[in-house]
Amino acid sequence: MRYLNRKILAICLLMVISVTKSVSQQRTTLDSGRIFTLKDLEELVFFNHPIVKQAGLLSEEAKAKVVTAWGEFDPALKSNFSRKIFGGSEYYNKWSNELKVPLWLAGADLKIGYDRNVGTYTNPETQTGVPGLTGLGLNIPIGQGLLVDSRRNTLRQSRVMVDYAEAQKIQQINKVWFDAVKDYWNWFYAYRQYELIREGTDLAITRYQAIRNQTLMGDKPAIDSIEAAITVQERSLQLEKMTMELANTRLVLSNHLWSEKADPLELPLEAVPQPADQLPVRIVKTQIDTLVSSGLNDHPQLSMLKYKGMQLEWERRYRKEMLKPKLNISGSLLTSRNGFNGRVPDNYELQWSNYKVGVDFSFPLFLREQRGKLREVQVKQWSLKYDVQQTGREIRTNIMSAYNVLKAYEAQLTLQARSIDNQQLLVSGELAKFDLGESTLFLINSRETKLIDMRIKMAEIISGYQKTIAEIYYAAGTSQSGMNRGNL
Repeated sequence: MRYLNRKILAICLLMVISVTKSVSQQRTTLDSGRIFTLKDLEELVFFNHPIVKQAGLLSEEAKAKVVTAWGEFDPALKSNFSRKIFGGSEYYNKWSNELKVPLWLAGADLKIGYDRNVGTYTNPETQTGVPGLTGLGLNIPIGQGLLVDSRRNTLRQSRVMVDYAEAQKIQQINKVWFDAVKDYWNWFYAYRQYELIREGTDLAITRYQAIRNQTLMGDKPAIDSIEAAITVQERSLQLEKMTMELANTRLVLSNHLWSEKADPLELPLEAVPQPADQLPVRIVKTQIDTLVSSGLNDHPQLSMLKYKGMQLEWERRYRKEMLKPKLNISGSLLTSRNGFNGRVPDNYELQWSNYKVGVDFSFPLFLREQRGKLREVQVKQWSLKYDVQQTGREIRTNIMSAYNVLKAYEAQLTLQARSIDNQQLLVSGELAKFDLGESTLFLINSRETKLIDMRIKMAEIISGYQKTIAEIYYAAGTSQSGMNRGNL
């Protein structure tokens, strides 16, 4: 009779295991409609994440600074009028106008002016006839500012900073995606733990009910019922803990989810991560070599350093130009004509014999200020060179270090899969021995708990493996995503 009861209990246990596997497979099929994949996360992050949108503003800000720099080349119209009458006498009546057009070539300024200065006490140097004087001339820096001046230097540097901002945008987006991927695989690991422990808890409850009934019938000792009850309690405690951890990882992952209207989204409770058979393929050595080459050439951090170097080079040229003496020559052709109609005497027409010229010269004897600023720029260039060398080496080291970790995970995946298969055989064997009366419920529970732990460990390895893949791409200055970030 006892042998028959053992036989029935063993059959029940085998049926529970079979049903659990079947339910798990059915759950995967039923949940396929609510699987939240990396592709789903990718679309939400790259199109809706506020930090990604904020990164796009970096380029817009840099372009706005280019427009600001072009403002130094805007034509400027200036006019001034003053008049004084006292005691019936007109002391002076001054009206001066100037249109100044900055030119790119040679840092020159094109000037068109009209002056009308009359009155009893007007300075004879500036006094004009009643029609006034019209002038057309140039102001050209022959010394300092001929090759590069402040406005051309600012514009060139602002143009470089547009490319710098693009690299900075890519780096910021890569960081957002890397964090999102890590949180996804943390959620995956927590979900797998929860699923495995829940299945183990359901199995323990079913087994406890079967043994309890056998105990009430007098076919099993009470100690077996207590053993089964303790197993239920332990796994129930684990299940409560994992329910909390799963909820927390779901909340953390939800930080990356936003709607098109910039409203925060919550990951639904019924959402599940993609199953293991849909994971990306493994990275081979040739891919690593490609990523290393790409990282050393196109890494956004190196690109930022490169553009920073270009900016410093323009600044060095400008500071070197500032070592020259200031020598500005200005000249204008004059005429009393103030309109296209009417006649003026030939002597007052616009011609080479009617002009005014001027020369400005200045030169600080020690040049301490400009030599000091030039030295500062050169020091920054040397420092930047060392940064480029160190950054390039760190990029390669980080990629290869992550690849070594990845290879270790690959070996662990293979070994852990074999260990799970062997442990499954041990559980099946222990059930067979229990069927023959040569095993105990304690041994079955121990084997089964070990199997659950090994499957949880497998999920941990898969999670670590996938996060390491993301780390490799991040270290190379790119992302595993297929999104075209240039359109963001």
